[in-house]
Parts: sequence; structure tokens; C-alpha cells
Amino acid sequence: MAASEQEPRRSVRPLEDSIRTDLGQGLSYAAYLDLERLLAAQHPRSRPEHHDELLFIVQHQTSELWLKLVLHELRAARRYLSDDDLGPALKCLARVKHVARTLTEQWSVLATLTPREYAQFRGSLGTASGFQSAQYRAVEFVLGNKDRALLRVFAGDPAAAAMLTGLLEEPTLYDEFLRLLARLGFAVPPAVLGRDVREAWTFQPDLVPVFREIYESAETPWGVYEACESLVDIEDDIQFWRFRHLRTVQRTIGFKTGTGGSSGVGFLRRALDLTFFPELYAVRTEIGS
Repeated sequence: MAASEQEPRRSVRPLEDSIRTDLGQGLSYAAYLDLERLLAAQHPRSRPEHHDELLFIVQHQTSELWLKLVLHELRAARRYLSDDDLGPALKCLARVKHVARTLTEQWSVLATLTPREYAQFRGSLGTASGFQSAQYRAVEFVLGNKDRALLRVFAGDPAAAAMLTGLLEEPTLYDEFLRLLARLGFAVPPAVLGRDVREAWTFQPDLVPVFREIYESAETPWGVYEACESLVDIEDDIQFWRFRHLRTVQRTIGFKTGTGGSSGVGFLRRALDLTFFPELYAVRTEIGS
């Protein structure tokens, strides 16, 4: 038997001499991430505390952290587009796509919660509901699904109401992309460029020929084509997220009403009919015709 095979396997990795262990005067990992506050922010309401309520809270808190990043990246992409800086905008959109996929996969963790387990602490939620997520509404506003009526939900939260009101008044990501296309010489209809950005986006048939040119012309700058496909990717990713949300809710509470007062699964299913960039889907029917 070789000598190396005779030696017992060690499960300890020796510290390297260069590793800092005295952080009394330096910035530590916990301090940088503010872990003391972050890890103390989970407050189960069930009494006695139900084992699975922590899962429910962590799932939604991490989703809010990812939504914060998505909103950060979408706002940056919008700003880059308004500055004719397509490259960095595409980088932001690429990151959004990865985050959206992570958010979708997270539903598989919550789906480990059985209907009986959730029923044992669901009453502790009171009227709290994911429908009340200001950051999710902000993401939808930036992407074009604006609805002034939703501001009523946040009347008791001045900061959230101010954020959403600001986004309601500002151009969407799609608005800025179309303005960029116009500056690049594409025939975006003036009525589209001058639309009331406070309103939700509605299908604009006159835009379809513009996108057909982009998709069919060999002269189209690659970045423009890539941006179109990135927007489609983002819409697809959000639709996958919505669908996984719906299916997770259905397997957990069936067809009960939501804690926030919605019809539950039926309300979530209607969200699947919403679209952000309808012309980018409609053009596919025209390509090659």
C-alpha cells in the first residue's frame, strides 16, 4: 500500500499564514453586508412559532432583494438608452435576465411547503400579500405595465407611493429604446414617440414594420437586433416567473382567496395575458411572409 494511502484523511484545511484573523481594525464580511441587521430581519408571527414560517419569510425577502437589483439595472439600462449608449444597456439587460431566472427557480424552494404546513401559519400573515410589493410594481411600471389605480395600494407608504408616482410619470424602458431607434434612423411613428408615457403601453401596429425591417435587413446593427431579442427574453422570463408563481400558489392553497383580498389563482392567471412588448412578438408572424 502506498504511503499516501496509509495516511489518515484530514477534514481540516490549515489556514494560510497570510489570512487575516484579527479584524478588530478592519472591515469584516459581516460588517460590509450589514449581516447583523439582515439576519435579524426575519420575524415569524405564528405563536407558537411554526417551523416553516422562516422559509416563507426568507423566500420573500430574498425575492425583494433580487427585485431591488432588477429595478436598479432596468433604470440604468433606460438611462444608457437615452444617452445612445447601447452596449452598457445590453449588459444591464443581460443581468436582469439572469436574476429573473433565479427568481423563477426560487419558487421550487417554496413549493416544498405542503398545503397543511402553510395552513398552520397562513393566518399569521393577516392582510399581507405579495400583491403589495412596491418593487414588483416598480419593475412592471418601468417595463410599461402602468396602472395609476395601483397607487391606492401604497397610500399608507409615502416612500413607495413617491417611487411609483415618479416611475408613472417617466418614460419606460421601451419608450427609451424606441426613441433610440428613431435617432438611429428607423421610422418609428411620431405618434408613438409622442405618446403619454403615464399610460400603460398598448399594441401599436405601425411599429411592426419597423421591427420587421430590423429583423430582416442585413444592414441592421447587431446591437439593435440583440436589444430586441433581450427585451423578448425579459418578457419571457417574467412570464415564466408569473406562471411558476401561479402553480406554486395553486399547489399550496388551491383556489382559496389571497390574503390581500384577490381571487387568488384566478387573479394570477389573468396576469399571464399581460404583455410588455407586443410588437416584438407580432413581428414574428410577418417575418418571411
